[in-house]
Amino acid sequence: MSFNSRLAQICQTKKSYVCVGLDVDIEKMPAFLRSEADPLYVFSKAIIEATADYVAAFKINIAFFEAYGKAGWDALERIVASLPENVIRIADAKRADIGNSSQRYAHAFLHAMPFDAITVNPYLGYDSVKPFIENTDKGAFILCITSNPGSNDFQHFNNGDEQLFEKVARTVSHWNTLENCGLVTGATHPEELARVRQLAPNLPLLIPGIGAQGGDLELSVKNALTSANDKALFNSSRGIIYSASDHSFAEKAGKSAGELQRAINNALIF
Repeated sequence: MSFNSRLAQICQTKKSYVCVGLDVDIEKMPAFLRSEADPLYVFSKAIIEATADYVAAFKINIAFFEAYGKAGWDALERIVASLPENVIRIADAKRADIGNSSQRYAHAFLHAMPFDAITVNPYLGYDSVKPFIENTDKGAFILCITSNPGSNDFQHFNNGDEQLFEKVARTVSHWNTLENCGLVTGATHPEELARVRQLAPNLPLLIPGIGAQGGDLELSVKNALTSANDKALFNSSRGIIYSASDHSFAEKAGKSAGELQRAINNALIF
């Protein structure tokens, strides 16, 4: 089964388009957890168990684990291994380099660790992306129009015919020969989301910016989902995992994930 087909199947089975982002910062987690021997793992495992019934995917932000050196990588490996089978496991690593380097990155995240997909930067072109999309059951979400304010610096560049993010969307559609390519498209740009969906009707979209970044959920759902109500994941990180700072943190995270699932489903186009 291709990556994109498996993603669609999980979303349909779980009736969820929610992706929980594990941007785990020890300084932001409940204070009583910080003295744990492995606070990254303990916090993340509690969040996973509390939210798993409501979500189709988990996106682990690799930077928040790299920052802690060997202890961070050890925790990362344990956390990925603890994710349930009925979710998509995304490494938010934003990798890509010349071909031989990309091959090593692809091996590290899609083979040595059991991630199903990875976020990839397309700036170096096809040969830098190819190692991440060589196996149909492993996916790559390629940066297209990102949710941060600085996205305007390059992604809206217009050569007179099209903007850069439009070229990315159109080009990645041609790369999707194994049905395992997707695009990262920020909810803070709902109008551009509609354009991306027009240019890439068959690609799943990974949509950050819901929650703490203030993205418009209802408009993003309207503009991102296809007429069949599929091919999108809406990511919330801080808005879910830091829902509470006391002993109820996991329970409150589960509640927030459930609320997001219902909000998305209520906004579906029928």
